Amino acid sequence: MERRPSLSNRAGGILLHPTSLPGPHGIGDLGSSARRFAELLAAAGQSWWQMLPIHPPAAAHSPYAAFSVFAGSPLLISLDRLAEEGWLEPADLVPPKGLPRDRVNYPQAQRFKEARLEKAFGTFEKNASSIDRERLEAFAAANVFWLPDYALFCALKEAHQGAPWVEWEGALRLRQPEALAQARRKLDVRLRFHIFVQHQFSRQWSELRDHCRKFGLGLLGDVPIYAAHDSAEVWAKPQLFSLDGDGRLTMMAGVPPDYFSKTGQLWGNPLYRWDVHRQGGYEWWVYRLRVTFDRFDAVRLDHFIGFQRYWEIPAGSRTAQGGRWVDGPGADLFDRARDVLGSLEIAAEDLGAATPEVFALRDRCGFPGLRVLQFAFGGDSCTNDHLPHRYPRRCVVYTGTHDNETTAAWFRRLPPKERRWVSRYAGTDGREIHWDMIRLAWMSPADVAIAPAQDLLGLGSGARMNLPGTVRGNWRWRLTDAALTAPIARRLRALTEIYGRIPGLSRAAPN
Repeated sequence: MERRPSLSNRAGGILLHPTSLPGPHGIGDLGSSARRFAELLAAAGQSWWQMLPIHPPAAAHSPYAAFSVFAGSPLLISLDRLAEEGWLEPADLVPPKGLPRDRVNYPQAQRFKEARLEKAFGTFEKNASSIDRERLEAFAAANVFWLPDYALFCALKEAHQGAPWVEWEGALRLRQPEALAQARRKLDVRLRFHIFVQHQFSRQWSELRDHCRKFGLGLLGDVPIYAAHDSAEVWAKPQLFSLDGDGRLTMMAGVPPDYFSKTGQLWGNPLYRWDVHRQGGYEWWVYRLRVTFDRFDAVRLDHFIGFQRYWEIPAGSRTAQGGRWVDGPGADLFDRARDVLGSLEIAAEDLGAATPEVFALRDRCGFPGLRVLQFAFGGDSCTNDHLPHRYPRRCVVYTGTHDNETTAAWFRRLPPKERRWVSRYAGTDGREIHWDMIRLAWMSPADVAIAPAQDLLGLGSGARMNLPGTVRGNWRWRLTDAALTAPIARRLRALTEIYGRIPGLSRAAPN
């Protein structure tokens, strides 16, 4: 019988975004390297493969700033699988010279992949069987809530040379029915192309998900709280967001001044009109969660604080200092989602300026919170809630996240006093600090323990995934083909067994 993972079970996992998988086409994808990675995780006794958001990234390539919160990223489509299905020829798979394998060069990878996706679509248009076309039509019908708007958004964006939708001519920007109907007729081929691409993403995702489930491996996704202003969903349903009658921001998201930033942070996303969402029974959010849970077994809900209260900043502000706290939807949203969807396997990202009210909402909803080992050793206090002996059972612990430095680089850069505190607490000389932190996480009371793949490999700062507050050089790191070896998998499995994180195995001490 298929074993379905749960965040309530004691387990371990690895964080690796699919873009970081090895392969010849400039960026990781959902093909054979993804299946091999899933098999390696299963062999290492892991229950979770955690990913970052899988949507089409915008200009800065951040998975947290996407052109859609529903669509899958075309960059993740495996060209090899398209060739296996007959939509590409073997010659199409030969990468151009100079395409790096250890880093994602997004412009190069995008040009290479987009040209092949266009060719695959052309082949489909000419040669698809009736069964192929029926599958495509069924996919489009099943996703009518978001797919037609997304396809039209993409086609119009192409027609406007990539300009944000707020810069389009008024009739299209404001979605006047006659203008939209005319655009659909004129851009019909481009609409079919974008629907074809999403169908291929969906098929390949389903194949990977099914492969993971054969090995008892759960997929743990990530849901950013906010949609990008320049996204299909904000253009399609402006009434759900804090926009004026011309589609421009009236209020925007961010966080107030704190220890890390004297002026706060301006994120620039439109805020939600929670009053409108509430009147509509939270239909948009419930459908967003439905699509997410169709793809993932559980999700990390980003910036959970914002569901309890959020920082509202007037549009045009130069800093976040002039904002104010406004109440979010609270438990009302999650109660409605649970009524429609049933149980919700959600981990609440409750880091940062969380208040007792945020923790109360998290506990009221029954969601585990997060702990991060790299946050545990500021000073020498034994009362830091990120220290493993302070964890509740119902939480998810990370050695570090996608926003942190790698553990090896973090430890090297600690001030001497904090480095000594880490060494005392972990009982280590620091020579294998990445394994020491994995051991602390795995032995902790937390139900779920996660380590980024970079920490499993003991990599330095060159493997960091993201440096918050910067836009250059992020989201580019990739595994090499030979990086994750059988000895590493065996060592991780041994730790996972010792600390009772392999479901179904006896917890009796070994002889």
